[in-house]
Amino acid sequence: MLTPHLILVGGFLGAGKTTLLLAAGARLRAMGRSAGIILNDQGGELVDTRLAEATGFNAQEIKGGCFCCRFSEFIAAAELFADKGAPEFILAEPVGSCTDLSATILQPIKRYYGDRFQLAPLTVLVDPARAQEMLGPDADPVVAYLFRKQIAEADLVRFSKADLHEGFPPLPGIDAPPLSARTGAGVGEWLDQVLSGENTVGARLLEIDYARYAEAEAALGWLNWQGELRPERPLTPAAIIGPLLASLNRLLTGAAIAIAHLKVFAQSANGYVRAGICRNGDAPSIEGRLDTPPATRYTLTINLRAAGSPEALRALVDRALRDLPGRFRVDHLEAFRPSAPMPEHRFEEVV
Repeated sequence: MLTPHLILVGGFLGAGKTTLLLAAGARLRAMGRSAGIILNDQGGELVDTRLAEATGFNAQEIKGGCFCCRFSEFIAAAELFADKGAPEFILAEPVGSCTDLSATILQPIKRYYGDRFQLAPLTVLVDPARAQEMLGPDADPVVAYLFRKQIAEADLVRFSKADLHEGFPPLPGIDAPPLSARTGAGVGEWLDQVLSGENTVGARLLEIDYARYAEAEAALGWLNWQGELRPERPLTPAAIIGPLLASLNRLLTGAAIAIAHLKVFAQSANGYVRAGICRNGDAPSIEGRLDTPPATRYTLTINLRAAGSPEALRALVDRALRDLPGRFRVDHLEAFRPSAPMPEHRFEEVV
């Protein structure tokens, strides 16, 4: 039976994890190899899952908690891939607000499932702008605690979005080569290192205060929305997402709510566009074709993580949706603060 490679990529919200996994998966497919993706979130109905499926990947979604708190479900999803004899590579992305992955995911896999998967070293992606913010003197100490812990436990660290940055803040004692999933720069080298077997998997275990960790996770409000939009006249997905993203940015900024990550995905029978921003006023990152033909029926997905109450996020998203030129139907809506992490396993020694 094929023993698939299992590659986890962590990092804070908006670090570019999904973009890297899709780029790595595309590179593997171009080499004639097969890859599947497992996405993860505190809630359900993920933009990232819709994007992975739209780009042709077999994708699974673990919702309602991080891989550590849903470890059995995560392993079941990975084994479902493995039992089918494919793919050769399973690319997995834990929630961007999670840490302590070595003790709660890597060590249990090494101990109990070492014969089922070729586990790769844990990579943590770091957005240079976010690092500048989180490592600076004015950083929110609650969230910065989580951010620092994510980097501290990594087997490999990479700065992301190298196409957008010329300089990278120092990470004391850590080698963090830059890469760009959008241009491909550094992706092949990273993938080669991940698969080389030269790095110890789960070499570090954190000393972590779970009360502070829980406080950091709950510092942001989360909202996941999915529904159907029927425009009054045929519109391209860009003509829907552009005004919607601008409206949400304006409303959140006006309410003094800082955006940690906002993603919108619109898909019709003609194609899709995904757009996202990682802070108020950002230029959006775009996936998909802006020249996708107009349509009169769309599936629309919104994922928002921001420094506001769930009630405030829900009200502002509803207001932005009501400004769209057409009728919409809500199929899924949840707004909440993540509950305290309760991992199924936590190892105190490296296996």
